[in-house]
Amino acid sequence: MAYSLAIDDLTVTLGDAERRFTLQAGQWSIAAGEVIGLTGPSGTGKTLLLELLGMLRAPDRGSYIATPLAGTAGTRQEFHSFWQDANAMALCAGARAGFFGFVPQAGGLLPFLTVTENVEITQRIAQRPDESWLKALLGELGLSQIAHLRPGALSIGQRQRVAIARALAHRPFCVIADEPTAALDPENAQVAMGLLIEAARAGGTATLLSSHDYPTLEKFEMRRMRLQITSAPHDPDVVSTLVAMNTQGATSPSDRVDV
Repeated sequence: MAYSLAIDDLTVTLGDAERRFTLQAGQWSIAAGEVIGLTGPSGTGKTLLLELLGMLRAPDRGSYIATPLAGTAGTRQEFHSFWQDANAMALCAGARAGFFGFVPQAGGLLPFLTVTENVEITQRIAQRPDESWLKALLGELGLSQIAHLRPGALSIGQRQRVAIARALAHRPFCVIADEPTAALDPENAQVAMGLLIEAARAGGTATLLSSHDYPTLEKFEMRRMRLQITSAPHDPDVVSTLVAMNTQGATSPSDRVDV
C-alpha cells in the first residue's frame, strides 16, 4: 500500500461539565516508509492519539485522509467520515484490518497459536495470504528457528519480535506501535526498535512510534513529534497539543504544528 496519510485539525474532547481534556492533533502527514516518533509526558494523551489514528475512537472534528501516492493503485479514503456512516463499525473495522498494523506494549499474542500462526493471522483477517513475505519476516526478525513454538515458550524480547512481524505481515500502510520497547531491557529495546524500523521501511510501511524511551529513539533517524499541555496551569479545561520537535529534541515556536 503506497499512501500518504494527512491529518488536519483532528480533535477529540473527553470529560464532563466540570473538567475536560482536549487533544489537538494539528496538521501533518506521513507517507509510505516514513517513521515518526511520538513522545510526551504522562497525561498528555499519547494513547488517546494512537486510538484516534488507529480508528479506535471517533474524532469530534477534523479530517483524516489516506491518498494513494502518484502512479500507484489505490482509493482515496476519508477515514474521519467513516464514523458518521450508518455502517460505521464495519467501515472502521475494515480500515483497522486493512490499512493498519498494531504493536501493543505487551505483544498481545494469542497463547494457543504458534509463532507462525500468530504472525499469519493478520494476513487471514485482511485476506492477503503471502507465504513468501511471512517467511521473509520470520527470517529477518530472527524467528525462523522458533516458528513452531507458542508464546509461553518465548522470552519477552522474542514475543515482541513476533508482535512486530504480525503487525507487518499483511503489508499495511501504517504500523502504530504503542511503547513497543517498554517491557524490554535497554539492549533488547534497541534491537527491537531497529528491527521494527528496518522491517517497516523495507516493506514501504509508514510507522508511528509512541515511546518514553528517549535514548533508544535518539539512536534512529526519524521525525519527532511531542504532545504537551498548552492550556493555562490549573485550568479545568486541559488542552494537549501535538508539536514538532527540532533535531535536538526540543520544541520551539517555529516547530509548532498548525492547530
